[in-house]
Amino acid sequence: MKVLVAVKRVVDYNVKVRPKADGSGVDLNNVKMSINPFCEIAVEEAVRLKEKDSTTEVVVVSIGPQKAQEQIRTSLALGADRGIFIASDTDLEPLAIAKCLKAICDQENPDLILMGKQSIDGDNNQTGQMLGALTGYPQGTFASELIIDGANANVTREIDGGLQTVGLRLPAIVTTDLRLNEPRYASLPNIMKAKKKPMETTTPEELGVDTTPRVTTLKVESPAERAAGIKVISVDDLLDKLKNEAKVI
Repeated sequence: MKVLVAVKRVVDYNVKVRPKADGSGVDLNNVKMSINPFCEIAVEEAVRLKEKDSTTEVVVVSIGPQKAQEQIRTSLALGADRGIFIASDTDLEPLAIAKCLKAICDQENPDLILMGKQSIDGDNNQTGQMLGALTGYPQGTFASELIIDGANANVTREIDGGLQTVGLRLPAIVTTDLRLNEPRYASLPNIMKAKKKPMETTTPEELGVDTTPRVTTLKVESPAERAAGIKVISVDDLLDKLKNEAKVI
């Protein structure tokens, strides 16, 4: 079984982002970048499947600027076998990304596509579903457990009412949630080995994909700061403020 894993380069989740002075976007100068946390979970799941001999090859694909190759190399250090880098300096929208991944799926014919349920920068939660529509593959989103049984996959997914288990016929798409696993750290020997693993480079144009943006960002700004709380000396004082100041009762 071949597994294709999509990873995205995002601002590290520990970094507090700030908008640019002109409000045109997020300031990325001298900001630490990492693999999107949900994508890292997808890589870990693919590697675990390989360690169980359920998978013969793990291929990692990423789309972005030249520096996005760093995230592919990190994935290779975590246990993936080879990488595919789609070079693009355009800020791609989910549909464009899904179309690029569809082209890669046509070339690679993977049995399973793993990706994070969403990226922590755009928070769109759209790419996996759009890829499912383009390929016609069944999909299991928000996966907290994945079991491969021959040509079938059972996905336990998190929904508002609790947990739901769906059965998928491979090839299929699974988007990962936080409770699926805990990603490992790359060891130094594996980081060195990753430098020798193959990585193919292509572009959306070579894949025949139009990445022209359909959405324009008008403004990016920080959320309004919350007003400081106050202490009250009695229940009567609390009720008075809720009624006359906050006007919630």
